[in-house]
Amino acid sequence: MVSSQLNFSVLSTAAVLNNSGLALHTQGLYLEALEKFQAALALEPDNPVIFNNRGVCYFSLNFFEDAIPSYKLATVLEPRYVEAHNNLGNALVKLFQHEEALISYDQALALDSGYVEAYWNKALALLQLGRFSEGWVLHESRWAKPSFQPIVRHFPQHIWDGSFPINGKTVLLHAEQGLGDTLQFVRYVELVKALGARIVLEAQAPLIPLFDGLFGVGALVKQGDPLPLFDCHCPLMSLPLAFQTTLTSVPNAVPYLKPSPEKQLFWAEKLGPTSGLRVGLVWSGDPRHQNDKHRSVALDDLLDALPSGFTYVSLQTEIRDSDRQALDDCDRLVHFGPKLKDFSDTAALCALMDVVVCVDTSVAHLSGAMGKPTFLLLPYNPDWRWLLERTDSPWYPTMKLFRQEQLGSWQSALENVSVDLQLMASKL
Repeated sequence: MVSSQLNFSVLSTAAVLNNSGLALHTQGLYLEALEKFQAALALEPDNPVIFNNRGVCYFSLNFFEDAIPSYKLATVLEPRYVEAHNNLGNALVKLFQHEEALISYDQALALDSGYVEAYWNKALALLQLGRFSEGWVLHESRWAKPSFQPIVRHFPQHIWDGSFPINGKTVLLHAEQGLGDTLQFVRYVELVKALGARIVLEAQAPLIPLFDGLFGVGALVKQGDPLPLFDCHCPLMSLPLAFQTTLTSVPNAVPYLKPSPEKQLFWAEKLGPTSGLRVGLVWSGDPRHQNDKHRSVALDDLLDALPSGFTYVSLQTEIRDSDRQALDDCDRLVHFGPKLKDFSDTAALCALMDVVVCVDTSVAHLSGAMGKPTFLLLPYNPDWRWLLERTDSPWYPTMKLFRQEQLGSWQSALENVSVDLQLMASKL
């Protein structure tokens, strides 16, 4: 989304109101910003920039149905308004109107063939629709996005895109985004190895102990450490394109990640004897994540919905201030916190669970990669990788998806999790 300022040598009252609205929007004061845009439009009701900015404000408030008329009016008043076409596509995606969104992205690209944001947003929409063959190609547009520039790797060696043989070559596979992304796409290491390559895997520090001994890896390097010599490289999230992965050819043999037997024994002793179903819990992710407010659930809400008689074990290390009281008051949740030093510890504890219930964080990918029964709680508008409407995932065959039925409400999803937990317990 792009919000535009109005610049004149002598600012009109509408321009001042618009720019004030943008400043308030930047501070997260969306309702106050909306008032400014409304006031500006009262003075200049034919200004496409202000309509676009009002749409951006509605979007930030999750009022997607209200955002759409604003964006459409902006494009009517200025048919060549590239950003407004792109923003309209984003709002349509939020309402699951993906085909109409693709038309909007294409309109933006017809006006500006170099507009990276539209390529990127179109890629995400296609991937969410399961149209992987088209989506992976456009997904490479991420490298031209300003927000990705800090992680672009400028190696003299060629990127391997699947178009040339790598038998006998040393290939660097490197993590690029979040821990969950690395856990999900490290599955491709084995496929690259099968082509005769020697693999150098570079990953984030918390994952290094977990990846130690990963099948197919010739050398494991912590992100930021010096790299050995290599012949070509590939970002992990570009491997689906290199292997031309489709919805029916996702490499989903699990487990492809396993805990250390020694650590599993250590955590079994720490956990001690328990009664009933063992349920691992993860209820919040990184608060810096742009979608955190939608994907995390309050601990007290989760605990209230879970059936009694089971052993619940926290699989996360950090507790938010807003969840601290619920944790302190709960006598049926085992929490090890900072004793889980890295993902090898989390994996070992996860292996001891009968099922893992979690929100969309890295532990979901870990549990799925280990082949553990996993109940994944998804927000109303989930990440592209979970597709649409499905209760299963082509990426993780032991995972079941529980989607919000209404924006911001976990009630029905948690009720369904509770039912399935009791059903699972009855079969033990």
